[in-house]
Amino acid sequence: MHTDKEPEPQESQGDGNAAPRAARAAELEARVAELEARWLRTQADYQNARRRAQQELEDALLRTTQPLLEELLLVCDYLDMALSTPCTSADAKNLAAGVQLTRSKLVQALELFDVRPIPTTGKFDPARHEAGETRASADQPPGTILATVRAGYTWQGRILRPARVVVAAAPENAETH
Repeated sequence: MHTDKEPEPQESQGDGNAAPRAARAAELEARVAELEARWLRTQADYQNARRRAQQELEDALLRTTQPLLEELLLVCDYLDMALSTPCTSADAKNLAAGVQLTRSKLVQALELFDVRPIPTTGKFDPARHEAGETRASADQPPGTILATVRAGYTWQGRILRPARVVVAAAPENAETH
């Protein structure tokens, strides 16, 4: 019976081939280790290049989208100003209702793009809030937000625009130690 398999060489003791075989095996093992190290470096380089490309894409998206979002937030501010005016006549109330619907739709559209308002209650956070003014307050501890001057927003977890707030300060008659 004939097979395509080559016969395995038989090792004989003392034939003098053991040393060259061991050297060849060590050489092959070293080559495998070198190729494995190269492969791991190539994989790491690929992952780094992929992360870098993803970051560059996100940065380009931010650079192109952020100005548009900032303009839309300005429109939202103008709608808020229109809504803050007193409405005395029926026509003014109808107009205010239309402005409110427009503002609501704009806010919904911004939320679709992950634009979220920054909360303006509790403690002042300089990373998310901008202190437009400080007021002495006996009712609130220093550093507490008293009022919102302009709403702030985040976009995809980044600060798009900090909230401008009024922050409580210690009353002037409080003594310091």
